[in-house]
Amino acid sequence: MAQSTRKVPLTEVLRVDPTRPDPEIIARAAGCLRDGGLVAFPTETVYGLGAHARDPDAIRRLFEAKGRPAHDPLIVHVASLEQVEQVAAAVPEMARALAARFWPGPLTLVLPRGDAVPREVTAGLETVGVRVPSHPVARALLEAARLPIAAPSANLFSRPSPTCAAHVLHDLEGRIDMVLDGGPTTVGVESTVIDLTGDVPTVLRPGAVSLEQLQDVVPTAAAAGPGAFGPSAGRKEGAAPSPGLLPLHYAPRTPLVLYRGRANAVRDAILDEARDALARGERVGILATAEDAQALRPLPVVIAELGPEHDVERVAARLYAALRDLDGSGVDVILVRDFSRERGLGRALRDRLERAASAIRVV
Repeated sequence: MAQSTRKVPLTEVLRVDPTRPDPEIIARAAGCLRDGGLVAFPTETVYGLGAHARDPDAIRRLFEAKGRPAHDPLIVHVASLEQVEQVAAAVPEMARALAARFWPGPLTLVLPRGDAVPREVTAGLETVGVRVPSHPVARALLEAARLPIAAPSANLFSRPSPTCAAHVLHDLEGRIDMVLDGGPTTVGVESTVIDLTGDVPTVLRPGAVSLEQLQDVVPTAAAAGPGAFGPSAGRKEGAAPSPGLLPLHYAPRTPLVLYRGRANAVRDAILDEARDALARGERVGILATAEDAQALRPLPVVIAELGPEHDVERVAARLYAALRDLDGSGVDVILVRDFSRERGLGRALRDRLERAASAIRVV
């Protein structure tokens, strides 16, 4: 991908009310996007890094700023279902039914690509992911800009997604033009992605809208099976059908070890590994539920608490911030128990932990 010659001497940070964003601030950000700039903004899931979706130069700048490989497609954000026709070649009835139920909200629909969408956005694929976000700042920006906004997460590629403006600045200050600081996001994990272009509606990436919720509207919806993401007919060699599908993704720089098995056995294994690492002079970080944190406190380790295990919404909202906290604490290894479930939002948590892990140990 060609290198951009545009320089950003300073990333401008504009604070904005997350429920009633100032129209003048939003207008400045919208103008920046129309001029080919890069603007980070909050959505209900994570902060996105926005670029004019029909401007190939802006899209190339976005990939360069994130260090994102060209084979990883972007999701295009629009203000309404009616605007989907600006970016998609067709909007089937199934898409309209899902949109009526879940939009605005954290659901991305993969549809046939419209001619107006540059191939840089879709990694050369003939499909495009589209969603209508529900966050008031994101909605105001889309309405003011009057254009589709391509927006992956506003972080360096493969790192934990940003759930507040400080995370964005940590990764991208000096690389992008502007950040709209609307406070912390609420969902905390990325949107669910469902592909509607094949014979079976397929969830490519689990997220805040669960498979079970999708099946209430589309009973034939299914999760993608193992090996579903290799090159196939109609795909550019090496291109993924959705963002967030690389084996190592959402990952801290510090090695993360994910333990899987019966809860008591896993807790004991984490305690044993933590003691062994401490004896070697290593610094240990543990990503822990509230239930586990109490047992760990006697150890001289750094604990990032996620909240009660049963409160999956709270755990999801805290996950990426906790990973970033541990990554910045100077620990040598991060240990975590697989506390997720194979239903609802728990499926998304399991997916993110697996992709963040440099090793998975079954006990």
